[in-house]
Amino acid sequence: MSYANTNIRNILVAGHGGCGKTTLVEALLYLTGALERMGRVEDGTTVCDFDPEEAKRHASLSSAVAPVENNGYKFNLIDVPGLFDFEAGLYEGIAAAESVLITVSGRSGVTVGAEKAYKLAEKYGKSRMVFVSKMDLENADFYKILEDLKVKFGPSICPCVVPAKLDDGTPVYINLFSQKAFKYEGGKQIQVDLPDIGHRFQGLIEAMSEAIAETDDELMEKFFGGEPFTTEEIVEGMRKGVKDGLITPVFCGSAVNQQALDMLLFNMHKLLPSPQHDAAILAENASGEPVELHCDETEPTAAYVFKTVADPFVGKLSYLRVISGKVTGGAALVNARTGETEKISKPLTVIGKKQVETDGIGAGDIGAVAKLVSAKTGDTLCDASRVVKLPAAAFPLPSLFMAVTVAKKGDEGKISSALARLMEEDPTLSYINNAETHQQIIGGLGEQHLDVVKAKLKNKFGVEIGLEAPRIAYRESIRKACQKQGRHKKQTGGHGQFGDVVINFEPCDSEQVVFEEKVFGGSVPKNFFPAVEKGVRLAAEKGVLAGYPVVGLKATLLDGSYHPVDSSEMAFIMAAKLAYKAAMPEAGPVILEPIHTLKAHVPNDNTGDIMGDVTKRRGRVLGMEPDEDGMQTVIAEVPLAELSNFTTFIRQITQGRGWFTTEFARYEILPEMLVPAVVEQAKKLGNLDEGAED
Repeated sequence: MSYANTNIRNILVAGHGGCGKTTLVEALLYLTGALERMGRVEDGTTVCDFDPEEAKRHASLSSAVAPVENNGYKFNLIDVPGLFDFEAGLYEGIAAAESVLITVSGRSGVTVGAEKAYKLAEKYGKSRMVFVSKMDLENADFYKILEDLKVKFGPSICPCVVPAKLDDGTPVYINLFSQKAFKYEGGKQIQVDLPDIGHRFQGLIEAMSEAIAETDDELMEKFFGGEPFTTEEIVEGMRKGVKDGLITPVFCGSAVNQQALDMLLFNMHKLLPSPQHDAAILAENASGEPVELHCDETEPTAAYVFKTVADPFVGKLSYLRVISGKVTGGAALVNARTGETEKISKPLTVIGKKQVETDGIGAGDIGAVAKLVSAKTGDTLCDASRVVKLPAAAFPLPSLFMAVTVAKKGDEGKISSALARLMEEDPTLSYINNAETHQQIIGGLGEQHLDVVKAKLKNKFGVEIGLEAPRIAYRESIRKACQKQGRHKKQTGGHGQFGDVVINFEPCDSEQVVFEEKVFGGSVPKNFFPAVEKGVRLAAEKGVLAGYPVVGLKATLLDGSYHPVDSSEMAFIMAAKLAYKAAMPEAGPVILEPIHTLKAHVPNDNTGDIMGDVTKRRGRVLGMEPDEDGMQTVIAEVPLAELSNFTTFIRQITQGRGWFTTEFARYEILPEMLVPAVVEQAKKLGNLDEGAED
């Protein structure tokens, strides 16, 4: 069935891990008749947690779409993971939704996941609504949570449905709009007399009236005149306040026992904005000029790819949010990023893992298309008559890097193609082949994230891998000048080999090896200078301490001798190497380690912990500056070797609020006490093997 865009609501369901998001979506599907029986997260039978890994871990690992249809309205619910290692889903979903339903557990209260969802909704200008779930649990405390919400998120918090108990202990829910109370039997609503909750009731009504009065001058006058608002005025004022971001309505209930969900569903339709809200969506044309897009099927088509699923059997599935126009089967749409034309196959409506063919996806709606060639997450597909690009979502950057070890020889090639598929699916995943350390490095948001990647590689693509700490790309250099002769002479019948050079080696500022010649009198012919330089550069690929490449070295050819018959390029290459080997041990060799600039974004309360930890890691704190979202950025320089478990540390110390980025700054001399360990490791890696180069 197709819906008018005024009857569609695209809602991101977000919150902390374990607060009941997936169960709530499941309950709403069951309530509206889309499911015959409710699945359970614990059993791995829910619509949204359909991946085998999700069923195994009893937690959402990626975003999932579940359309809930009720009374001529369609609610596209985007269920996203609450675990911080899988934040990609949150950023995918925010780009496709107009509203965020923040789920808070009645037991554990306002946690970091709820804070993050609220801040993200605020940042992207999305309407917000809070649902306090698990109100059926004995230790659930709605009013304490309400106070916490007000402390955390300010005066926009406005209760709309509150819990109470009848004399016999039966839980009831009071709708503050209509000032009526309801109990639930088997999910069915039964009106009961309004229970006495004392002075609290009047306080709640006043708080709501005050919030609504703020949205309109006429209502403000009425409020100060002491006139009560009608139910229509309350609903309209609330709707306007939600749309403008002035009000965050709070509802409560129990998903498991189907309590108060009907009121939530009704108000999601009444209060949350449709895709056709007043503001046009801004995109850019090829020249970078802004273009307004309206939620109108008569406009040229523009659709945003907010999620990609890579299936080794079915192929690629691209989830679309249609901004304007309509996506229909057989249409040719241009990818604004690549300029390539994509042929659209049959559009699909997606319910968890189930895909249903549909005639088209209209403006404001969400659906999916299979087997697009070039499209990836963040791309805009549009009509050739109006090629525009929508701003792509900014995903968190990988912060934990591990080296891949292959369980089965010959799987190396498979790994890179399988990871390329997974990276299409997960924009927070990275993969590089480090040419220097000869390791395949994958990066993710945390240990759990990489553990799931490992499991997916095995289950989806049949590739088994191990993970270990990546090697550090050290360098070597020298601290003082040293002049040595290198003489290479061999006589083996026929032509001999003869090369003789005197080279001065000294430190310099360059990141490379610098070669000069100051030869007088033709002691070494000019045509052999390149060979001497080549010999120095080849030798400098391995330092004398731990076999790492040498930098900051200047080699000056001063003197030498040659033989008119036996001298050759190869002989002078060997002579230069001999001079290098003789000089380096006496030139004060040192090992250099990479230093990275660390920017840690943390709450004010945690800045001291971070600074202390940076010092323990042999780092230097450079300063602090305020962050845009009320946090602080601690800037420091830390050796890369000390950053391996920093992801876990910052997560623990800030309870998941903090994050960081690192960037290579320079190389510095490794402290002497750490040199033996690096040399020992180099021996194990075979860095010091001479090979057959001599």
